[in-house]
Amino acid sequence: MRGLLTDFGGVLTTNVFDSFKAFSEAEGLPPDTVKRTFRENPEALAELRALERGDLTVEEFEPRFAPHLGVTETQGLVERLFAGVGPDEPMIEAVRRAHDAGIRTAVISNSWGGTSYDVADWRELFDEIVISGEVGLHKPGPEIFELTLSKLGLPASECVFVDDLRENIEGAEALGITGILHRGADSTLPELERLLGLELR
Repeated sequence: MRGLLTDFGGVLTTNVFDSFKAFSEAEGLPPDTVKRTFRENPEALAELRALERGDLTVEEFEPRFAPHLGVTETQGLVERLFAGVGPDEPMIEAVRRAHDAGIRTAVISNSWGGTSYDVADWRELFDEIVISGEVGLHKPGPEIFELTLSKLGLPASECVFVDDLRENIEGAEALGITGILHRGADSTLPELERLLGLELR
């Protein structure tokens, strides 16, 4: 493998769904409210996709999305949803080591508009940065992966992609990219080391 593609939220950060759970509990909602909303409410998912593509601003998204969750306070909704998210240092260090060893690296993130991306000096980590709202594409669609491969100058068969959502992994694998479903650094890093032939810890 000569290329490493990674998601941002939930891979280079702590678990996003833990933050969503904490948000739900703080708002007096059932803990799985956010997760269930995406899984069961096509309208809510469509609003999110529009935000990810950059078709909606955060200010437009929040009052449209809040009723789906049963939340009345719309101001700062995205910020509150992600309040519990922090950097995952072992994963960030692994990407840095891969990059320093000559592996071509890219981040592919479905943006929530106002989500902060200040985990590190990105240019020390990534050769390419592909944010859904900036390119008008989103995972798991093939186009965002094809764009990233083109930017890296690598074929799908020589790249591995790490993401915490199964649908995104399936989207990458459909193009011939090797996928790792991320459930934590403890399981992801040994597999990455095997595929890249590098010590990442």
